Amino acid sequence: MYKLLFKRLIDFIVSFILFILLLVPFIVISILIKLDSKGNVFYRQVRVGQNCKEFKIFKFRTMVSNADQIGGYITSKNDSRITKIGQFLRKTSLDELPQVINVILGDMSLIGPRPDVPTQKINYTLNEWTKRHITRPGISGLAQCRNRHNITNSGRKKYDLFYNKKVNLILDIKIVLWTLKVLKKGSF
Repeated sequence: MYKLLFKRLIDFIVSFILFILLLVPFIVISILIKLDSKGNVFYRQVRVGQNCKEFKIFKFRTMVSNADQIGGYITSKNDSRITKIGQFLRKTSLDELPQVINVILGDMSLIGPRPDVPTQKINYTLNEWTKRHITRPGISGLAQCRNRHNITNSGRKKYDLFYNKKVNLILDIKIVLWTLKVLKKGSF
C-alpha cells in the first residue's frame, strides 16, 4: 500500500512544500548562474524513469553551456568545463534541487534509485533493467548514501535492485537520514 499510494502522496506534498520554501534560493542561484556564464539556468537531460519511460530531468547548470559537445557526458573532479558557481553547486548538491519539479510532475520520487541515462542499459541484463525501473527514480537513493561517487556499476546495481525489492517507509526514512549525513560532508 505504501509503495502504490502513500509514497506518491508524500512525495507530492513534501516536494510542493519544498518548492515553495526553495523559491528564493532558486532565484538567487539562477542569478548567480547567469552572472557566472552564458547559457540556460537549467540543464535538462533525458533519463529513464518508472517502467522504462524516458523523461527530462531538471538540474541547475553547473558547466559551460556547450559542455557535452566539448567533452561528452563524463565529468571528473577538476573538469575545466565546470563553472565557478557550478563547483559550489556540485559540492553542496544544490544543483539537484530543481528535481523537486520532477517529483511534483510524477517523473521522480524523493527517494529511489537515481535515474539512469538511456545508454546505461548496457550495464544490465534485460531482466535487471526491467526490475531496476519498476519504481520511480529518486533524488536520493540507497547507492548514493552508501558510497556516493566511489561506487562501481555492479555495486550501484546491487543497491538499486535491493531497494526496488524492499521499498517501505522505514527504509525511505533511513535513506533520508543517511542522505542528510552525506550532504553534511559535501560532494566533490
